[in-house]
Amino acid sequence: MTTKADLLEAWGNHLTHARRRSPHTCRAYIATAARLIDATAGVGGETDWHALSRTDAGTLRLHLAERREDGIGNVSAARELSAIKSFLAFAREQAGVPERAGPRVRGPRVKKGIPRPVTPDEAINLAATVEEDAREEWIGARDRAVLLLLYGAGMRIAEALSLTGSALPMGETITVTGKGNKQRVVPLLPIVRDGVADYVAKCPWPMGRDEALFRGAKGGALSQGMVQKAMARARIALGLPTTATPHALRHSFATHLLGAGADLRSLQELLGHASLGSTQIYTKVDAATLLDVYRNAHPREQG
Repeated sequence: MTTKADLLEAWGNHLTHARRRSPHTCRAYIATAARLIDATAGVGGETDWHALSRTDAGTLRLHLAERREDGIGNVSAARELSAIKSFLAFAREQAGVPERAGPRVRGPRVKKGIPRPVTPDEAINLAATVEEDAREEWIGARDRAVLLLLYGAGMRIAEALSLTGSALPMGETITVTGKGNKQRVVPLLPIVRDGVADYVAKCPWPMGRDEALFRGAKGGALSQGMVQKAMARARIALGLPTTATPHALRHSFATHLLGAGADLRSLQELLGHASLGSTQIYTKVDAATLLDVYRNAHPREQG
């Protein structure tokens, strides 16, 4: 009987060498597979590829329900389901099962309504998912770095893609050139700096000071369309609404800062708005978010 360690080693090798996933993604996917094996193993903890290939929808739903009881949210549950489906597809391949279709299980439902900023958890999961779904490791690191700049620094997508090698190495702040060639200074969180540094270390193209920082697969400047497509695939995988676009990450940056106590004038400077009126819209968005929280939590709104 194949041991759990044997299964996880084979899965890890597949992710690393065949799929060229990042070390972070490999760790997350291996941990997900380990939990599934523990939940579905037979008496004595025994299992093998054939047993895993027979995992049905009912078993998956029960496992995911237990994970939800552990406290994971909708977006994290959607990512876990995606990882499980990938693992089970690999199990069927190892078992020589001709039928490629796996158990049909839908991800968590996401409430739809008026446009809302993505939550911090959703923003981080979107960045992680674009990295996981990329066909090459450096491209995944690139897409993650771009999304982190949009959410962590409130940049417009055009502003992020206009950065050149002269921005390296990134420090605690960065000077951004926005609309009308107006410049502003934006602080950078360590996770954003680290994400960009990880991309630069993996990028196969030289980083000339006057060349685009973010490069396409053939070495040219990365286009907005490629970022939008990567974000759309991640949004679908996580079950998020169509409003979860790259620009929504900038909106989320503003909304979350406002909710944390930032004043409108400071927010105006960080976003590069020409007038305070453009920034004031976020007070309405934040109020709408708070109203949703109230409606979902207040006892008079239940039932």
